[in-house]
Amino acid sequence: MDKQNFMLGIVGFGGMGNWHRELIDSIDGLEVAGIYDIKESRVDYAKEVGVKAYESLEALLSDERIDIVLVSTPNDLHNPIAIKAMKAGKNVVSEKPVTLSSKDLQEMIDASKETGKLFTVHQNRRWDEDFLTMKKIYDENLLGDVYRIESRVHGSRGIPGDWRQEKEHGGGMVLDWGVHLLDQILLMMGDKKLKTIYATETHITNQLVDDGFTAELRFENGTEVLVEVGTSNFINLPRWYMLGVNGTAVIEDWNLKGEIVSAAGKDEADVVPVRTAAGLTKTMAPRREDTIKKQELPVVKSDIRDFYRNVMQVIEKKEEPKVKLPEVMRVMKLMEAIFESAKEHKVVEFE
Repeated sequence: MDKQNFMLGIVGFGGMGNWHRELIDSIDGLEVAGIYDIKESRVDYAKEVGVKAYESLEALLSDERIDIVLVSTPNDLHNPIAIKAMKAGKNVVSEKPVTLSSKDLQEMIDASKETGKLFTVHQNRRWDEDFLTMKKIYDENLLGDVYRIESRVHGSRGIPGDWRQEKEHGGGMVLDWGVHLLDQILLMMGDKKLKTIYATETHITNQLVDDGFTAELRFENGTEVLVEVGTSNFINLPRWYMLGVNGTAVIEDWNLKGEIVSAAGKDEADVVPVRTAAGLTKTMAPRREDTIKKQELPVVKSDIRDFYRNVMQVIEKKEEPKVKLPEVMRVMKLMEAIFESAKEHKVVEFE
């Protein structure tokens, strides 16, 4: 018989913890049982919005009504809390990044195997519509063979002024935003092996952790991928830029402003050279309108609530997890390789 309502406890009731609470309010069959946070201000806020606040982590974990524990604390605490929750008989959803190292992640995976409890990670940006739209363009070969992909996010405010600035808590942009962009790229590329990585970090606003990074990834089929995060960019470059042998796709921002431009013919006999300040160029002259085809983006719609719907179905043994632990481990090892490459100034072989 199906369970009527799953009860979820939130450990760490900061911005993301509260985001989960608001999301769960709109999901049938799932309910927030209560929260635990060490900050008195967050406990007060929980009471303001009518949510039970447990006096301790132990009190939350010993509540037999709770089926699922969401861990949304600073990154360095994910490992011990998740393991403790699984050993207390709870299924666990961890915020991203799941933890700070592949060694710590393996401990969490081992705890899941030992206890038989679900352990998964809230890789929520798998549901971003810009990503899903670009993945559709790639999967359906709308540009022909793709030889380069650029995925980036830019901001100009530096790192938020909280624990994300502190190395011991798992701060920095590789762990904060890289974990999303890298996860998306690995999903898009499917079973293609990632052969090499070359990465650099920036420390414009913060010397303790990276406030930006660039990673050049080369896959076994020859596709090159640039993944970039910047927090001191006052003019943003496109969110996505994809090059295929027959055309180009661009998505400027999360509002899905963009287009696909592809070749509609080969006849370039009447190319008009471009006159620049220092001479003429045919090579860089724009194509005539009759030799190109412009298309709107094939926008893919999504619903982030499907993450939790899947979690409930997995617990009832009706579905496989949408976020699988081998995928999470691959992303974690890729982030470690990026740190190694940036520190040693060298190309790192990956798979």
